[in-house]
Formats: sequence, structure tokens, C-alpha cells
Amino acid sequence: MMRKAVALSAICVSVFFCGPLSAQVQTEVPPVIPGAKPVTVERIKIHGKSLEGNLEGDAVDRDVFVFLPPSYNKNRHRRYPVVYALHGYSIGAEQWTHEIHVPQTIEGAFAQGAKEMIVVLPDSRTVHNGSMYSSSVTTGDFENFVAHDVVSYIDAHYRTLPSRLSRGLVGHSMGGYGATRIGMKHADVFGSLYIMSPCCLSARPAGPANLEMEKKLEAVKTEEDSARLSFLERAQLASAAAWSPDPKNPPLYLDLPYKDGAVQPDILAKWAANAPLAFIDQYIGNLREYRAIGVDVGDQDGLRFDTIKLHEVLDKYGIANSFEIYHGTHTSAVADRFQNHVMPFFNKNLCFQASCQ
Repeated sequence: MMRKAVALSAICVSVFFCGPLSAQVQTEVPPVIPGAKPVTVERIKIHGKSLEGNLEGDAVDRDVFVFLPPSYNKNRHRRYPVVYALHGYSIGAEQWTHEIHVPQTIEGAFAQGAKEMIVVLPDSRTVHNGSMYSSSVTTGDFENFVAHDVVSYIDAHYRTLPSRLSRGLVGHSMGGYGATRIGMKHADVFGSLYIMSPCCLSARPAGPANLEMEKKLEAVKTEEDSARLSFLERAQLASAAAWSPDPKNPPLYLDLPYKDGAVQPDILAKWAANAPLAFIDQYIGNLREYRAIGVDVGDQDGLRFDTIKLHEVLDKYGIANSFEIYHGTHTSAVADRFQNHVMPFFNKNLCFQASCQ
């Protein structure tokens, strides 16, 4: 299978994207498990009340993929735990289904002994290709869209076990950042947490200004202009829309960390304030509430250094967490990890009983 990781330059998209984030890629596909029973796939729309009024015009009604286990339509009285899986930057929920090869990997996990659960993939793609799962007047509040709007809808429309101990949260890359951020702030909603190759964990010193990039970004006025930018350039805009929104700076309603070739310290400070390794100490009590936390990253992934730091902070505070550096790039093993590590993790740690509280 082809392996592909997008290597970012030393520019590091200002202070955050210093690792190989990826666009749509092909990943290694686990073999089909003989006898695996099919799951039911539903593509629905969920209205994001948390996204209403966002300034850049991102869709408020979002695509969501729901994977119902084989027994769901046979046993009308059974209720199930739910895993919420967050996609990475530059893709949406549909592309994420291809990267992790669902429903095949979900079916494979069940065939190998994982108890049945519902898996939900919400879409968080924005004008500039990613929400960062953050709260911003420019993009909308995607943090609460996931933690409240999506969860409330799924509990209201499907036979779930509506308890935090029966809800899991997982994400990869930007989704790993989202799982970290949302997980820290919403331990009242989720009971188990799995973080895959998270981006954007720490703030880094600003490098020298890139005048060519700055000129391109300042010229962007429309969604079509943004679409013509490179991966790096769009990621810069996405980060600014999420972390340095500015309702008085149309048409993009954001502030960039460089202006006229000079660093803007106030803007970089806002970006740094959104780095989980900078604010994790404020949420140690919440992290202690989790039944289990899993963290993994590839040994060829530039994001492994910050991922190790996250693991070390959890260890420093005595918060139990499973941690693995596996053989692979940022994207090569994500489908295998989902079937053979993420799903078994939630099988072991979610509550599958109606008495869960």
C-alpha cells in the first residue's frame, strides 16, 4: 500500500503546525475478517446550534456518519455505548471514512471480539479546511458542537446508553488535538479518551516572517481564494480563524500572526493559549475522571515529540494512560490502529450496561 505523509516546511505555519498533517491519503488496510457481520451506515445531518451565526458562513447543518452494529435492527430493546471519532485537518467526515476504512474496520473489530457499539463521525470541515475543534465567533463553536449538539442528537435519535461512562472520544491529527481539547474540558460528557497522533499540542517560538506567504494570505477575500492556497497557507488561515478571530476584520474575520513582515505578539499569545500542553494543568481534575486514556503515535511521525510530552505530563500527575509509539508514519497505520487498537480499547473501557452512571 502507498504511504503518504505531508511534510511541512520549517515555516511551521507560524507556531503550531510543525508536524506532518495530511490531506486525503491511502492507508494500509487490515485484511477482511472472515465471517464479519455487516454494520448499517447512516449519513445524516445534525443542526449545530453552537455554530449558528458564525462569521465565515460555515455550514450549520453538518454531515454526520453513524455506524450501527449488526444487532441494532434485530434487537429493538438493546441500547449501546457510542464512540465519537474526529477527523483530521483538510478532510471531512466522508474522507475520514476512507482513511480508517469504515465500515470494514468496525466490522473487523466486532468479528475479533469487540462488543457492539455505535460509532459516530461528525464533520468539522470549514472554509479553510478545518475547525480545530475550537470555539470561535468566526468558525462557530465546534468544541460544543461535538460535545453537546452531536451527543444530544445521537442520544435523542438512537438507542444509546446516555451516560458519560458509555461514551468514548477519539481523534487523529487535528482530531487528536480535538480529542485532547474537548476531552480535557468535557469529562462530564465522555468517559474514555483515545488520542491518535495529535497535532498542535504546544506553542513554538515564531520563526522569521515569510513575506511571500504573508502576501498571499492578505490577498484572500473569498472561499475560492482560500481553495487556491497551498496546504500550509490554508492551515495558517484555519488556525487564525479558530484561535485569533476578529469580528471587526472582514471579510475573513481573523487576525494573522504576521503583519508587514513583523511578528504580532498579541496574536501569537492567543494561539499559544490554545495549546493543550499550555493549559493541561488547569484540567487535571477533569482528566482524573476518565476511566481510561489511550495515546499513540508513529515512530516516523514528526508529531511524536509533543505526543511524548503529553504522555509525560499525564504520568507526572499520576493519571493512568496507555501509550504506544508504533511503527509507521503520521497516516500509514491509522486504519489498522482503529480496528485493532482503538475499538478494542473502547471495548475494554466503555460501560455496556444500562445501569451505567
